[in-house]
Amino acid sequence: MNPLRYEQLQHTTRRQFLTGASQFSLGAIALKALGGQPAHAAVGAVENPLSARRPQFPARAKRVIYLHMSGAPPHLDLFDYKPELVKHDGEDCPASVLEGRRFAFTTGVPKLMGTPRSFAQYGGAGMWMSDAVPNFHGLADDLCLIRSMHTDQFNHAPAELLLFTGHARQGRPSLGSWATYGLGTENEDLPGFVVMISSGTQPSGGQGCWGSGFVPSVYQGVQCRSKGDPVLFVSDPAGMSREMRRKSLDALRVLNERQANELGHAETITRIAQFELAYRMQTSVPGVMDISQEPQHVLEAYGAKPGEPGFANNCLLARRLVEQGVRFVQLFDWGWDFHGTGPNEDIRGGLTAKMARTDRPVAALIRDLKSRGLLEDTLVIWGGEFGRTPFREGRTAKSQTLGRDHYPDCYSLFMAGGGVRAGSVYGETDELGFKVARDPVHVHDFQATVLHLLGFDHEKLTYRFQGRDYRLTDIHGRVIPELIG
Repeated sequence: MNPLRYEQLQHTTRRQFLTGASQFSLGAIALKALGGQPAHAAVGAVENPLSARRPQFPARAKRVIYLHMSGAPPHLDLFDYKPELVKHDGEDCPASVLEGRRFAFTTGVPKLMGTPRSFAQYGGAGMWMSDAVPNFHGLADDLCLIRSMHTDQFNHAPAELLLFTGHARQGRPSLGSWATYGLGTENEDLPGFVVMISSGTQPSGGQGCWGSGFVPSVYQGVQCRSKGDPVLFVSDPAGMSREMRRKSLDALRVLNERQANELGHAETITRIAQFELAYRMQTSVPGVMDISQEPQHVLEAYGAKPGEPGFANNCLLARRLVEQGVRFVQLFDWGWDFHGTGPNEDIRGGLTAKMARTDRPVAALIRDLKSRGLLEDTLVIWGGEFGRTPFREGRTAKSQTLGRDHYPDCYSLFMAGGGVRAGSVYGETDELGFKVARDPVHVHDFQATVLHLLGFDHEKLTYRFQGRDYRLTDIHGRVIPELIG
């Protein structure tokens, strides 16, 4: 017997065996004699691995829109107001916070830097927000702001990989892949997991941030574009009609199903599912991705411009995708690495300009989902991979621009909808912003909580690989109940 097939049979449960054996029941035989055939009993038939599945327990969120600000926004200039840091602006950092520490681009004794931004409190919880995020001010009662996030990594690529895959190196399944592996999709004519990138650059963690690692590749993110063909290579080649493509796919399916039945390899099943999905996407994706169908007032609310690439268009597309049953939409926006090495990275004018292009569409997205009754079971997440230092970045300490270095020990992130505790602030950093003072939330805790909102025990959503059961949170993580409404 083929070793792959033998290994598959070894891991077949009694329930799976009985389900598969049902095609040989008396009822199935009688139906066959009458000229019919159970859908699951067709010769060589292979179940679609993206078919919708139930979570382990009732879920608060059915779908996720993850808005990742690649490069790490300066949380001390956005959400974590530190009057004491402002008071000591320009003074040497205390030796106690530097001892034994190393930073990405800062050496010696840097100068403390209080925020140059103006802060005020908003909403019932008195949520501190700066003047850099004017469109978020009115959302305070919808947001769940975490000010005590922390991570183990202080460089972009490993920090992003840890955030999205639970491990700082390439090769593990991403959060979106785990979600689609556990839940499938609600619309089999669209990918279960869609990725879009704005500002012209992929995240430092690369495609591993939406890769499937060692789970079948059918669960990896499908990158779409807001300009041109929505998905690369999905169109028919020159000279091939849709009818010819259908005939060729039918022939390939027969061959692939034979191989799947003989070898039982997951990637063969993936190949069948992806060929069929690509065929269906030719008619389903262009319509969903055409934002020109939206009313003018909706386009204006987002600041979206049909036919042009950009973060605003992607936010509107995210709403259209989840509205059509896509399980996980992940938006990456590059340009949040505020070191102060140029005007675009200055936490004064540079941050104002960057937020002007992003907080408006994010606010519009949350309000749009809410008005359509989708926010209740759609989890929206906004944040970066780590925080920024409470002191000036070393390379730019004597320049006219103001920037901050990478900082893993504390940062801010917010969620909305999907069962989170709206209008709440969780966690606190110390008076200078150097460490978490109350209610820490590690990246693994955050991942465990997101999976819980999707209806999964993070310790039980596993995939067996090379003799071991792997999970997103590895051997760490705990659900934070205070974040759940």
